[in-house]
Amino acid sequence: MLRLLLQSVLCLAVLTILTGLVYPLVVTGMAEWAFPHQAHGSLITQDGRAAGSQIIGQAFSDPRYFWSRPSATTPMPYNAASSGGSNLGPTNPDLGKQVKERVEALRAADTGNTRPVPVDLVTASGSGLDPDISPAAAEFQVPRVARARGLAESVVRDLVSAHTSPRFLGVLGEPRVSVLQLNLALDERAR
Repeated sequence: MLRLLLQSVLCLAVLTILTGLVYPLVVTGMAEWAFPHQAHGSLITQDGRAAGSQIIGQAFSDPRYFWSRPSATTPMPYNAASSGGSNLGPTNPDLGKQVKERVEALRAADTGNTRPVPVDLVTASGSGLDPDISPAAAEFQVPRVARARGLAESVVRDLVSAHTSPRFLGVLGEPRVSVLQLNLALDERAR
């Protein structure tokens, strides 16, 4: 009985060291070596300091900036510690109310814009952390941003175009616009 207990404790100790220490150190080391940018959070830096991450959205509400897709995380938007969707289905009245309020807020921020509001500007993603919007969502916001910054719409459209990523390998996913990188480019242009 004592021998069996010692074997069990030894096995537990060995497996704890292997799976709790050795394996994580090896995987972390490989990630650091093979993908250093991603291993450090895919940070975007400006003037030597972190401005945000390529993979986690940020809330923007100033009319001079492009606005991100809504976030469903709580207690604050784009909270990576509570990633997840709202779990509200398409027939849920609460989702309908949220979408209506978001459409009204977008219309109030740009009263002259009568175009249909792209769906990704009024619904949250599955993770609630999406850093990107569709080119249609960016195009919808061009007049507001151009007016607020005193720029020609063509200049703002050129920046949108420059920060639009195509489909992966030409076939996977959809074209997307990095809101943070676009907003940083707008700020850089204003300098």
